[in-house]
Amino acid sequence: QSCHSNNKQYINKEFTMYKTDLPIDPKESAAIERRRIMESQRQSRIFNARQRIIGVDTDALVHQVKERNMLNSLEAQRNDAFAKEMIRHDQIGEILQQRQEKDVRKLNEELLRYRKEYQHDEDRREFDLNDPDFMKKDQPARVSDVDPRCTVSGAQFFQGEDLSFEPRKQLQQEQIREWTSQQTAEKQRLASEQGMADHLYDMKAIELDQRAMELASAEEQTRRNLNISTKERNMQMVKEQKAQEQLQRTQEQDDNYTEMANNIHGNMLTENPACASSAFGSHRVIPDRWKGMSPAQIEDVRRTQQFQRNEKEQTMSEQHQLDVEWDRRRVAEARAGLVVENQLNKTKKQMAKNLAEENKRLAAEQKAKKDHLDKEVYINPPTNQYFMQFNTSSR
Repeated sequence: QSCHSNNKQYINKEFTMYKTDLPIDPKESAAIERRRIMESQRQSRIFNARQRIIGVDTDALVHQVKERNMLNSLEAQRNDAFAKEMIRHDQIGEILQQRQEKDVRKLNEELLRYRKEYQHDEDRREFDLNDPDFMKKDQPARVSDVDPRCTVSGAQFFQGEDLSFEPRKQLQQEQIREWTSQQTAEKQRLASEQGMADHLYDMKAIELDQRAMELASAEEQTRRNLNISTKERNMQMVKEQKAQEQLQRTQEQDDNYTEMANNIHGNMLTENPACASSAFGSHRVIPDRWKGMSPAQIEDVRRTQQFQRNEKEQTMSEQHQLDVEWDRRRVAEARAGLVVENQLNKTKKQMAKNLAEENKRLAAEQKAKKDHLDKEVYINPPTNQYFMQFNTSSR
């Protein structure tokens, strides 16, 4: 094997050293040209994004188209379902609206019927204020002696009056007139039958007239006796009323004299200080009976006021000393604060100066580093020829 390898190396050296220009085989050149054409066609197919079909998943595209069509059909079905549901809701709403209108109309009819049957104008509480026949239905202030509307304050009824005399007299006259007309009719009816009946009727009429006159005279006598008794009763009541008024005046005069005597000799006008003492303690008084303080109480108040003035002056003096002490302490603290503030300002200035020097040093270091990178490290930038070597073959 070593001999074979040595012979091979020797042969290669021989061919290398003694290479001659041989003509190119036509078949090989044709094969090379064919491969070059196929490569150019392949590049045109691969590098053209519109016509390239290599690397495209057609099954996935077909699946996506089917999925898109299915989604469109589902969306159309969903829209149809929503449209049908909307139509159904509209129909239900229309039915409910018609039912509501029907119920409202029925309620209005029931309300009108109820008002017509049970809520008449004359049943209202204030109908008497709006009654068009109010003046026709109104009654006079007094109808008779037993009218319950006539009260004492109404001044419509007085003792001794007989308002029913005229109606009663008119009624009696009407009764007599009616009886007379009946008798006249009876006479005319019986005149044709028999004359004797007329004579008896006349006798009966005369008897009735006499009886009516007797009744009238008896009634007149009774009314006269009643008026006399009423007048006597009124006179008696007037006497009793005068006696009662005189008794009341006498009693009121006695009460006035007694009240004046009590006021004159009472504690209010005499200003008795003992009456103002309260039952809850000797230090308390009754405000509506108190007439003022005694001289001893006034002197006690003055002594208390003088003591309070002295105490207030002492308190003000102590407060003034305390204020002076606080002012002195505040001035000292302010001076100490200024000293501390000056020291802090000096410290801040020194720190700012140190920071500026440190920033200058860092800026110089950064600039030196950047100059080193620009001038020594990044000295070979890529050219267009470097980028042109990519994407030149389809392999």
